[in-house]
Amino acid sequence: MTRLVPLALCASLALGAGVQSARAAQVRADLFLATDSGPGALVGSAVFRDTADGARIALDLKGLPPGQHGLHVHANGSCAAIMKDGKMMAAGAAGAHLDPDMTGKHEGPMGMGHLGDLPAITVGSSGTDHEALTAPRIKDVTQLAGRSLMIHAGGDNYSDQPAPLGGGGARLACGLIK
Repeated sequence: MTRLVPLALCASLALGAGVQSARAAQVRADLFLATDSGPGALVGSAVFRDTADGARIALDLKGLPPGQHGLHVHANGSCAAIMKDGKMMAAGAAGAHLDPDMTGKHEGPMGMGHLGDLPAITVGSSGTDHEALTAPRIKDVTQLAGRSLMIHAGGDNYSDQPAPLGGGGARLACGLIK
């Protein structure tokens, strides 16, 4: 026996499915200055949201040095300072760049290296950055939960040459991704 479903019910079901798919997964990190004694002052936030083009990263940052800075997801969910080679390392507990495929390469957000390689950010002369970036290789932002987001001093050339890890500098700010 064929059963007919009213057109209004079909439309309602289709709209409900559309609303559910429009609710993309989202994770967030509040970022704090990285210091030798642990997290310092709050400098802003980053919200990661799934899109068809990859992860969209909405930044709202303040109190940072102007210029270009490297942005990376690090493997560990801690921004604590650690002792390394006899010196305190700010946010050292965050570990290395997220590299689940164990590529061992820094190739930037478009390359096939570390999954944690994100687009570089540019902080304005006022010390603020309010921009949206896309990380095309990150297809499910929930895999970032429990990791850390790091802003490095200096730029990022998306290569391991002439300096490793994009030539970026010290760990400037760090936040746990939740």
